[in-house]
Amino acid sequence: MADSRSEVAERYAEALFELALEEGALETVEADMKEIGVALEQSDDLRRLVESPVFDRDVIADALSAVLEQAGASLTVKNFVKLLARNGRASALAGVVAAFAARAADHRGEVSAEAVSAAPLSADQEKSLRQQIEAKVGKSVVLTTRTDASLLGGLVVKVGSKMIDSSLRTKLNRLQQSLKEA
Repeated sequence: MADSRSEVAERYAEALFELALEEGALETVEADMKEIGVALEQSDDLRRLVESPVFDRDVIADALSAVLEQAGASLTVKNFVKLLARNGRASALAGVVAAFAARAADHRGEVSAEAVSAAPLSADQEKSLRQQIEAKVGKSVVLTTRTDASLLGGLVVKVGSKMIDSSLRTKLNRLQQSLKEA
């Protein structure tokens, strides 16, 4: 997704990364951002709040501040998220979380990868997949996994800007398309 939303997320993530580095708080900020990402994944209400154009910027900023205060987030992250919301960029928060994680991993010489599967991967499957990706990219890999039952089977793996889609859903869609064209 190389649209303006992802560019905005990249810019904000880079600014937060530089600030965290300057303050010597990279680990703390990274942990806080990871928690925000988990919260966005797990809470439909929180996701609707940040993605909705209906809510006033100050309402979003205040709500996010309350959530971050409850979570015990660092002052740097609380101020950053408040700024993001007040600038009307709360909808970019998930993208900022992902871009920040990728930037922090790159700083450590790691590569972030995400694997999406129809069913949860076992520990052995995750380990094997991580090793295969590491062999391809030649760097240590931080692998996150999630499930999406709509895939039907197979995997969608994203490493940086590259995506490998071997999901059954995509293969069926391609087959249906080729049958229509025949």
